[in-house]
Amino acid sequence: MFEVYSLTGMAAHLIILLLFSVLKGVHSITTVSKVSVKAGKSISIPCLYESQYINHVKYLCEGYYWNFCRYAVKTNKPDPSGKYLISDDKKQNIFTVTINQLTNENTDYWCVVEINNGEDYPQYFHLSVTRGTPSLYVDHQRITGYIGESITIRCNHSNSGEMKWCRLGRNCVTGSSGSIDGTTVTTHMSDPNVFTVTMSGLRSKDSGWYWCAKADIQIPVYLTVTENTTTTPTTATTSTTISTTIHTVAENGTMEQGKTSTIGENKQHRDSFAPRILIIPLSVLIWIVIVVLFIWFILRHKQRKADSSVTPTAEEEIIYSDVRPKKRSLAKVDKEVTYSEVRLYKKGKSSFAESETEILYSSVVRKQRMKRGDGKDTGVTLEHIS
Repeated sequence: MFEVYSLTGMAAHLIILLLFSVLKGVHSITTVSKVSVKAGKSISIPCLYESQYINHVKYLCEGYYWNFCRYAVKTNKPDPSGKYLISDDKKQNIFTVTINQLTNENTDYWCVVEINNGEDYPQYFHLSVTRGTPSLYVDHQRITGYIGESITIRCNHSNSGEMKWCRLGRNCVTGSSGSIDGTTVTTHMSDPNVFTVTMSGLRSKDSGWYWCAKADIQIPVYLTVTENTTTTPTTATTSTTISTTIHTVAENGTMEQGKTSTIGENKQHRDSFAPRILIIPLSVLIWIVIVVLFIWFILRHKQRKADSSVTPTAEEEIIYSDVRPKKRSLAKVDKEVTYSEVRLYKKGKSSFAESETEILYSSVVRKQRMKRGDGKDTGVTLEHIS
């Protein structure tokens, strides 16, 4: 029963699309038909319209059936939640809708041009939201190339079918080589699951929306071609290869992240002398001189301090004096012996550089009254003076 209703709904949907194609014309709005995306990610969908609708309001409508779809975002009324974004490039007649934080419920949409006092012009597209790897995807949906250079796009796929590279509203390249608006396009399978597209000799008019297609699934890619301002003019140039930088741009037009695809490289050399290149060597040299002088000053200061701390040897003068009185001729006569020793120390300096001092030591030993003739003992007196 469910399958019968499903088939009936699809038939009605196809009839509605056919009627719009007949009544409004096939080329009223051109966009992709089916895109494989991962849940939680974002996707940007371009919608090409005819030039007579430049000043008309454009909008995104969500829902499987056109008569019951609801407004998601309009060019004159942005979405306050930020889930839906819309922008209108009136130079290329393309308005772009961006859907963020995709879920399994975000699958059926309509690109619409609002017609005053008449039926709006819609174009349906389907999003196949998966939790795993999409069946067709590119590393970056927005890329940048440079005038006169080349750029390479890798289309990763997992399903079978014919592979092609197309420009929105223009022709497609299905073989190994071809051209789109005069720009050379070459394609090849770099490995079983990667379809590589190379566009050579880029021009500013090559900017715009393209898509990879594998069977019935497409993935849009926006290419911006601009001047390469990363190189500076020089007097001498060594020619090697050319380098192309690919940048990822966020859906609102701001830079999100970058990836460099190196096709080649230009190396430039300067013959003229630039004085500012000497600033760094001179600064380093001055810094080294200052450090050396500082170390020399510290070592010299320590040496002077060490020399001043040495204790000089005190000069020493020693005077010895020995006084001996003559003995009396008689043996019993009192004997008196005097010994005198004088030591004189001069000019002694301590380790703390104290003032000069003189120290005098005197030692006198006197023996009195030996023994008298009467046999009596006499006392002996010793005196010591320091």
